Amino acid sequence: MAKASNKASKKSSGLTHIDAKGEARMVDVSAKPDTERVAVAEGRVIMTRKTLDLIVKGNAAKGDVLGTARVAGIMAAKRTSELIPLCHPLALSKVVLDIEPDAKLPGCHVRATVKVKGPTGVEMEALTAVSVACLTIYDMVKAVERGIRIEGIHLVEKKGGKSGHYLVSPH
Repeated sequence: MAKASNKASKKSSGLTHIDAKGEARMVDVSAKPDTERVAVAEGRVIMTRKTLDLIVKGNAAKGDVLGTARVAGIMAAKRTSELIPLCHPLALSKVVLDIEPDAKLPGCHVRATVKVKGPTGVEMEALTAVSVACLTIYDMVKAVERGIRIEGIHLVEKKGGKSGHYLVSPH
């Protein structure tokens, strides 16, 4: 039985991680050139003003919420291929996590920027970094407030590779 080519796979489902038989597969990126690729993702953690004040003042019982969330997000980006089944392991060259408290929400804006020089993009690494940073914020203050919401995790920008530049359009 002949194997379906990448072109046949894409035509049959439109999804690169699904073959012609509908089975999951890891995409072969070995023929793709190494190029610089950058992805930016963001999300929000919504909470009461009282909980946000606790975080900002550094009075959370578990310690430095924002610092811990920043490190957790960086670690998560580096381990994305272990968490998302069909992601390639990548030697990331940059992971930056910015977490900004916002009294207007009230809550925190979380933004990750991830960079690599390689044959595949880093969108999943940026999204994973934001997700885990948001979850860490929740974990560290859940004893104070159970109603915290994690919202709006999405890709903001992607540069590099064959598909070029993507920038989310403003709402």
